[in-house]
Amino acid sequence: MIIASPIWLGSASPRRRQLLQEAGLDVHVSPSDLDDGRLRRGSVTPRQWVMALAYFKARRVAEILTRTAGSAESPGGTVLAADTVCVQGESILGQPADADHARSMLRTMRNHVHQTITGVCLLPLGPGPRLMFVDQAEVHVGPLTDVQIDSYVDSGGWWGKAGAYNLAERIADGWPIQCRGDPATVMGLPMRRLRGLMALGEN
Repeated sequence: MIIASPIWLGSASPRRRQLLQEAGLDVHVSPSDLDDGRLRRGSVTPRQWVMALAYFKARRVAEILTRTAGSAESPGGTVLAADTVCVQGESILGQPADADHARSMLRTMRNHVHQTITGVCLLPLGPGPRLMFVDQAEVHVGPLTDVQIDSYVDSGGWWGKAGAYNLAERIADGWPIQCRGDPATVMGLPMRRLRGLMALGEN
């Protein structure tokens, strides 16, 4: 599939930007101003929810870019937006609201398996169809101690992260975490799927 460049990343996440840049893409950061904290999921599934949020964010970024361009030539390219949640049992764990919330999430996750689900929307600023998909990975968190959790929460590293953690950072720090699936999906952007769709290399 041919995706028009540049990529307008509808997210302020440095992890998503890094993943795309490492894939050799021309990336421009243009975060959505959509406050998804004001939205309610209702009866849709977590997979439907993250895909819908990715689409809402992509549409909002496209509207902003088009309005900014005005009567000038269209900025061109493709808006890429994504949304990630963790699911444990019947609970959906998004980004923690504060340190206590982050601490509670991590204590709930330890010694359990949860799913991390990322929805993606690719929306062309010119002619062409939009593309939407969802990817899922399974994460097992081992026996973290309260001291490990408290030290991490105090560092502020949980901020802005679904489930209150970044997989690569926590593995590098020696946490007992195992991932089944694409680790990049857990970090916010399923690069195995994107590489295949965008002809960036092997799936």
